[in-house]
Amino acid sequence: MANGSMAPFQVYLLIKDNHHNWSVRMKTLISCYDVWEVVERGIGKHGDEANLTNAQRKALKEIRKKDKKALTLIQALDDSTFEKVANAITAKNAWEILHNFYRGVDKVKKVRLQTLRREFESLHQKESESISDYMSRVQANVNQLRRDVEKISDVTHVIEKIIRSLDSKFEHIVVFIEESKDMDTMPVDQLSKSLKAHEERLKKKNQEPYVEKVIQTKLTLNDEESSKSGTSRGRGKGIGGRGTRGGRG
Repeated sequence: MANGSMAPFQVYLLIKDNHHNWSVRMKTLISCYDVWEVVERGIGKHGDEANLTNAQRKALKEIRKKDKKALTLIQALDDSTFEKVANAITAKNAWEILHNFYRGVDKVKKVRLQTLRREFESLHQKESESISDYMSRVQANVNQLRRDVEKISDVTHVIEKIIRSLDSKFEHIVVFIEESKDMDTMPVDQLSKSLKAHEERLKKKNQEPYVEKVIQTKLTLNDEESSKSGTSRGRGKGIGGRGTRGGRG
């Protein structure tokens, strides 16, 4: 709360992500005390006070009083933010310090958001990448965007992004999902389960020819071994037979 005599309600605290809203609300609050003009224009230069008339001195005293009131309102900040304006001597000076600082923060944030959006749009499943790994990549990007106050709904961004960026081997399941599921209410987890199930079926299908080939190879090797063994036994009998006939002679 600000000073009881000045602001009998909660002052809206400034944090790194709300500078724009804070500025609008603070301008309204300061205007309520009829001191916004001094924030906007400053107290001006009055030269040597000794040379001022009584009316000018009275006007200067009044504007300085307004400036202190406005400065007090502006400095109703948390400790870390207050440090930025602790040495400000006028309300205008404090306001400009905060504005310039958070404008720089906003620019950095804007560049970061643009980079993350480009990364999101360019996401595509690699041919050898599993559904789990790809979904994790997408979710990591989405989480970063949401941390930067980017509004992303599961349906309009995440679901649609995933189904249109999958490897071509998922084309059939994507068509099935689009035709049979309510895309407006389908959660990401359900999509993930459907894609993983399809991935498992593909793996089994791809493994079948390999298993058949291995079995066929083993059968061929066994036939060859059997053939060799039979030939060796035949030759043994032949040799023995010749030896017997030789003995008779």
